[in-house]
Amino acid sequence: MPRIAGQIDETKTEAILDAALELFAERGVSTSMDAIARKAGVSRQTLYNRFPSKVDIGRALAERRSDAISAPLRSGGDPQAVLTAMGTSLLQKICSPDGNGSMRGVALMSPTAPDLARAVYDAGPAQGLRRLTDWLAEQDRLGTLSVPEPALAAEMFVGMVLGHGHLRSVLGVPHPAFDPDARAAETARRFIRAFAP
Repeated sequence: MPRIAGQIDETKTEAILDAALELFAERGVSTSMDAIARKAGVSRQTLYNRFPSKVDIGRALAERRSDAISAPLRSGGDPQAVLTAMGTSLLQKICSPDGNGSMRGVALMSPTAPDLARAVYDAGPAQGLRRLTDWLAEQDRLGTLSVPEPALAAEMFVGMVLGHGHLRSVLGVPHPAFDPDARAAETARRFIRAFAP
């Protein structure tokens, strides 16, 4: 069955983002747009049609990562199961070897490229916190949890899950061995207990 234009466009967009993620992890944000186009196997015109700048690529990468991490919030179901799944996703995306380099690159270049750093933060971590905040506010409204300050609780949950994991990732320091599923489940259990109705 032949592919339709939308599928081809989406495939090229994903190839560009995958190439950019790999190159940013290897070389930092000094990676050229030409290098991204070559690695993705697309023309410069195709690249610039989709992403006019590295800021746009950074924003799209952060959005993609945030969507993946917060996907459990859209699944519905038991709050402990939802928070456990989100915690596991957060640990896998933030503390995995393939996720370390890109965030380290953004942190290192943030003083000289504040627009890119801000775009990545707003589209990624800040968007994820907003989604978690909204979900917690809904749980409070439904009475499944008692969360009078959902924004503060959202930051608490992320901090509990990651501990020093994010800092280790940004600094390139090895993580001690841990079971992401077990850590996420324990964090969700303690969080639910703290915010029980």
